[in-house]
Amino acid sequence: MDSTAFGVIRRLDDLLAVQVNSSPELFAGVEKAATAVDRERAKKKTTNEGHGPRKPDLRPLPRAERDPLHITPWDLLAMFARATTLARQGRGRGLAEHWQGLKYCRAFTADRHRSLRLTEDGKAPELSYRAMQARELGRAFGLAVAEGVLHERYPDCLISIIDAETVLLPGFARTKPAGTLGARPRPDFLLEVWRPGEASRIFVVTVNGNHQAVNPKTSASSRTTYRQLARGSERVERLHLGQHNETPTLMTSTEFLATAGVTVHVLHTRGSVELPVRPSSGAGSADVAVGRRALPYVDSVAIPTTRGAERHNAFLIPEKELSWFGRVVARAHAAGQLSLAGGGGKVGQYLIDEQGRKHFSETTFAGTGSVHDAEVSFGKERYVGTDQVFRINGTRVEAFSGMAKDLYDLLADGKVEEYRRRAYERQKDWPEPDDIDDWGASSFRSDGTAIAIRVVPKTASPDAPSRR
Repeated sequence: MDSTAFGVIRRLDDLLAVQVNSSPELFAGVEKAATAVDRERAKKKTTNEGHGPRKPDLRPLPRAERDPLHITPWDLLAMFARATTLARQGRGRGLAEHWQGLKYCRAFTADRHRSLRLTEDGKAPELSYRAMQARELGRAFGLAVAEGVLHERYPDCLISIIDAETVLLPGFARTKPAGTLGARPRPDFLLEVWRPGEASRIFVVTVNGNHQAVNPKTSASSRTTYRQLARGSERVERLHLGQHNETPTLMTSTEFLATAGVTVHVLHTRGSVELPVRPSSGAGSADVAVGRRALPYVDSVAIPTTRGAERHNAFLIPEKELSWFGRVVARAHAAGQLSLAGGGGKVGQYLIDEQGRKHFSETTFAGTGSVHDAEVSFGKERYVGTDQVFRINGTRVEAFSGMAKDLYDLLADGKVEEYRRRAYERQKDWPEPDDIDDWGASSFRSDGTAIAIRVVPKTASPDAPSRR
């Protein structure tokens, strides 16, 4: 295997198959694992706080949605980057957040069937880091499969990925000024399926990963994937839009050491809730800042049982607040898009204090800032954004993330609705990776964002390697 920086980047651009499993056998295994989890909790006398009922009507995907996902490793890392742009684990806002997937550049390879597997480097992390790898790459694979499922269902729509915590904070934050949801269980992401001028749909998503090596003696009750999905069904049951059990969900668990190659296991539930249509400008549009709400959480949802309705704690967005919530979702996505492009202080205009507006408005530490100061032409399209230079096996490598300039300018000016209209109109305008000769691997999304990587050209100045 070519271990040079050129070889690593070349492999990042290979189209590989990620296996998808969503079957009656998977559902049956999750049921057994859920029973085992409940039995263990009863034995330990674990309180219901932090747990709770599971999503009813869990089921496998329709057969047409179970085909393998064909994707490049670079698209997977780009998916992870786009999903973490508003993370607040560190103060980097670039180096520590949406670039953190770069450490997995050497983690992927193809087997003889062109299925994606982990390389020896990918399997090598010490035990203390395996949990981090499972959590982070679980996001990449789970979101990629979930998005693929929704593209199959809604081919004429765009899909936005939004961190669940970010959109829940305006309604449920417990303290000021930092804002926190505490330890309350919740899903990981929301996927919004939308077209301008129409009602959009929200899908609640959980993403997990594990390194368990399953063998014939592994019981269903001890299989990590089954247990992750069982717990995922509890977490999605903690968020309801409008009414109980009307919000569609997707639960994923990625098995990195599966015999057939990396495999994403998926279950889902149906739902019919839609967010109200917004005006294209003015009051009620996503161009206008949102205010804080104090929405119900404790005993907010009534669940029918054989003994009558039982109430449990959940993040409930009442029907009268769905319009407000739609604006929160659209503005959080706008903030994420700007953050991917190094928008700096422009990001904060779309967030309230509880969502971390101050965090995205402060000066960053030296060497870690994600600054909107890079410009690239891919084909005939001009992209603006931010970049990072790092090393693969001693060779200097450059990564770029950004947006088409006309779309960036709209979001920088606070024009969310116009951005959405323009992005939808232009969704088929963007370059194809095969058309780009001077970058080793690239990922173009229909919303106008791009992420690319290459070995730093030798003609570049050491003092300013990323200026074009």
